[in-house]
Amino acid sequence: MFICVYLWLNNNMVDLYKLVRPFVFLMAPEQAHKAMIHALKAGLVPSAPKIDAPELEQTLWGLKFPNPVGLAAGFDKNAEVIGPAFKLGFGSVEVGTVTPRPQHGNPKPRIFRDPSTQAVINRMGFPNAGMNAFKANLEKFLSQKDRPRGVVGLNIGMNKSQTEPAKDYSTLIRMLGPMADYMVINISSPNTPGLRDLQSREPLLELLAIIKEERHKACGEHPPPVLVKLAPDLDEGQQEELAQVALEAEIDGVILTNTTLERPAGLPGDFAAEKGGLSGQPLGDKSTGIVRNFYRLTKGKIPIIGAGGVGNAAQAYEKIKAGASLVQLYSALVFRGPYVANSINCGLLAMLKADGFENIASAVGADHGA
Repeated sequence: MFICVYLWLNNNMVDLYKLVRPFVFLMAPEQAHKAMIHALKAGLVPSAPKIDAPELEQTLWGLKFPNPVGLAAGFDKNAEVIGPAFKLGFGSVEVGTVTPRPQHGNPKPRIFRDPSTQAVINRMGFPNAGMNAFKANLEKFLSQKDRPRGVVGLNIGMNKSQTEPAKDYSTLIRMLGPMADYMVINISSPNTPGLRDLQSREPLLELLAIIKEERHKACGEHPPPVLVKLAPDLDEGQQEELAQVALEAEIDGVILTNTTLERPAGLPGDFAAEKGGLSGQPLGDKSTGIVRNFYRLTKGKIPIIGAGGVGNAAQAYEKIKAGASLVQLYSALVFRGPYVANSINCGLLAMLKADGFENIASAVGADHGA
């Protein structure tokens, strides 16, 4: 608890990043991201002070999460820095999106940041080294005897040229399923043509049936839970339909949400004109609204991971009380630095205590009443 008080009052590690950030922002966004990956691989980013707080622990899908703050997919596309990411204070790390075959993604430049609104627009298009390189990196991490505590999620997607999505998802489940703590079916990226078409009743039910069958074949009696990642650009009718599909298909969990195609007021004109998915602070209220609706529509029966606009403890806590059991972030690393997870966890401890909750699980869905 002393560590949390120290971080909470002094924020020395966060202040250190504030000194470095102007130099980071001199680099193009994708160049800065690659530099961060290289720095983590080389051990140049100091580990965050370890926080062991039983109040933040919870078990979902038979997996023990040390804390509710996870690193979202997109940061570590090729599963290169899982261990170093855990050492930054994350309770879970989701790697990918990985596709069966390597692909370059969309033409550059394809990432744009706006410090004034702490927002990012990307049109990456699932660039990654493919499932063979991904598997080799994952195996290397899993073979470490002293690997840090935490849950590893695998985010899987289809290649841009694939016209039958189920084939790519099935291939990835066969190849990677036995190694996963949990798997995420990404059907919500706006940067792969046709992918969001899967976010409707019949296509999704058909895809999930195939995926569950392949998971059983690949993983036997101990299959990893399968989650579905959905977009924030769903109207009330679509949300209701997908909530019903989730219950009917017995989906293990959902991640709410991916990036948005909307451009809320207040974004600089040149930045807002860029094509792609918007993430960061402007997405926060929209994604929290989806979390709240989905929790209500499913009566809290399906665990939710809340993502989008999580940059501080108050924003994480808002999503948790709206119905998210866990939260994820990525854009906050860009604007608030590598130790943002620790800062959020310290703040959550204080908020739980102030509101009289014994642990994080008891705060989940609190906004909905008993």
